[in-house]
Amino acid sequence: MAGSLNKVLLIGRLGADPEIKQMVNGKSVARLSLATSQSWKDKNTGEKKEKTEWHRVVVFNEGLVNVVQQYLKKGAQIYVEGQLTTRKWKDEQSGQDKYSTEIVIQGYNSSLTMLGGGSGSGGIQNDSMSQISNDMSDNSQISNEMDDDIPF
Repeated sequence: MAGSLNKVLLIGRLGADPEIKQMVNGKSVARLSLATSQSWKDKNTGEKKEKTEWHRVVVFNEGLVNVVQQYLKKGAQIYVEGQLTTRKWKDEQSGQDKYSTEIVIQGYNSSLTMLGGGSGSGGIQNDSMSQISNDMSDNSQISNEMDDDIPF
């Protein structure tokens, strides 16, 4: 199908420490639980409202998995670029088909960038070199705008 695009861009906070698993082929995979929130003021009551969406993020790049394991913890703010993928499996108890939609970080068109300041935090691009950039100047404005009181 010409002219299609499968790309997801998210900025959010980790709801739990990353989960690192070994695949059958011996490589590691990282699973992240990412929360994105929006807030608004209710026009009728003037009350502040908030809605949080939870996203499953899966990182397959071996170098990126090591960085995720070493530097990311619950509450960390990150920016991810990846693709939506839906997996299907059978529930062992009920025998029913189950589905899960995830943001996959793999290949050249994906990235994960650590936000939120702190010394040594920088961007991690998932390209042919899996390079780590310590230039946070582009991310400082995004980080300041996105600092919310998220109860993690």
